[in-house]
Amino acid sequence: MKKVCLKIEGMHCDGCAKRLTKALENKKEISSAKVSYENKEAEIEYENLTLEEINKIIEDIGFESLGEIV
Repeated sequence: MKKVCLKIEGMHCDGCAKRLTKALENKKEISSAKVSYENKEAEIEYENLTLEEINKIIEDIGFESLGEIV
């Protein structure tokens, strides 16, 4: 299991964070997604996906991943 924390741009409210959480968790390779509107972050636990594939999911929903938070 891998874990990544990404900086997210484009969220305007808690509803945006919930929509992104649901989209991420709908992927079978993602076991957990915690999205914070307040912190503009997404913490994701996943397997068998690349970071590019995760970024594409985020972009397809209408948000932008600004990269990994270290």
